[in-house]
Amino acid sequence: MLPSFEERSAWVQLLGLGLTLGAYFLVAGSMLARGVREMAPFVAVFAVCLVLLIVFQIVGHIVAAIVDTPEDADERDRLIGWKAEARSSWVLGAGVFGAIGALGFGVEAVWVANGLLLALFASEMLKLGLQVASYRWDA
Repeated sequence: MLPSFEERSAWVQLLGLGLTLGAYFLVAGSMLARGVREMAPFVAVFAVCLVLLIVFQIVGHIVAAIVDTPEDADERDRLIGWKAEARSSWVLGAGVFGAIGALGFGVEAVWVANGLLLALFASEMLKLGLQVASYRWDA
């Protein structure tokens, strides 16, 4: 049986986010290791990754829609999304709390900004991973 459009969409988002922001963190980590502390270079790299993510999402969702006609999200899709969000949001909260603490200890803004982005990335990846797993295991 063909996965629902909602499941295909979760896969597209998971792969796109993992590839593009994964690449951002590889480049950003390298930049931080080389001593780059200005925000502008990180913003430029992030902008490129964001454009690539948007293109990946558009193309991926077009392909997902071509494979089979998208149907409206049903109660199961909404429940899977809500549960995944509820189970992953603590990661973002912990990251924000950690960033606020880091600011209090005088950590440089470039580290705090990348830490916040990492928390958002990890939270979203966990949410999408939980959605995909729920479609597979709860079926």
